[in-house]
Amino acid sequence: MQTNIIYNEDCFETFKRIDDKSIDMVLTSPPYDNLRTYGGFNFDFENTAKELFRVIKDGGVVVWVVGDATIKGSETGTSFRQALYFKEIGFNLYDTMIYLKNSCPFPTNKRYNQIFEYMFILSKGLPKTFNPLKRNNNYGSFTRKMTHRNQDGSMSLDETVTLQGQSNYGNVWLYDTGYMKSTKSKIAYQHPAIFPEALAVDHIITWSNEGDIILDPFIGSGTTAIACINLNRSYLGCELDKDYYNICIKRIEEHPRRLV
Repeated sequence: MQTNIIYNEDCFETFKRIDDKSIDMVLTSPPYDNLRTYGGFNFDFENTAKELFRVIKDGGVVVWVVGDATIKGSETGTSFRQALYFKEIGFNLYDTMIYLKNSCPFPTNKRYNQIFEYMFILSKGLPKTFNPLKRNNNYGSFTRKMTHRNQDGSMSLDETVTLQGQSNYGNVWLYDTGYMKSTKSKIAYQHPAIFPEALAVDHIITWSNEGDIILDPFIGSGTTAIACINLNRSYLGCELDKDYYNICIKRIEEHPRRLV
């Protein structure tokens, strides 16, 4: 299987090139609810989900970034149906994360502004890799005596532990969005729906290791590939739309090969 390549084709053609259990991680945002148009292309979600389950390794993770359109005053609920279907075919819904945006591209006066999308973390078994992002705690490191209450009401000392000055991030991630905020690549903005480069970097760090193979079957402007280049991972992707494919290839060609 060739890696570090983007194909201009339907994702099912790309799936034919991929062996069973050969992908370490998938990071993608599909063309949900016709929020992105692809010249009449019909997104076959269920068969896409089955193919992802086939190609992902045991312990591999799929990061599925998705939202819902609002049609005739009601959100579609597509995101929830997709998450439940992933569970039906064997994935664990390991975490439901939120991609929170610090701006609103389409404000409305009819409801609260929509400023988030779901990031479903789907694993084939338990994730084999977890490199959590850390944040500093206000209280710093300290030593604490851990106790428990006995049946007679008395207290017993279990152990003395040192709590570190850092803890894992929460599962709501805030990102700058908008022109020259999601990425510094100007050509990327020729694509109508990009997710932040930092989002891709954070997930790839968390769920994979250097040298792993990362798949994006709806690679769009190429953000997943750019993050893989920065982080010394191998990428594989496809994009059906010729114009978007050209954006992706040009962006990769102009990107310096460096590690963050």
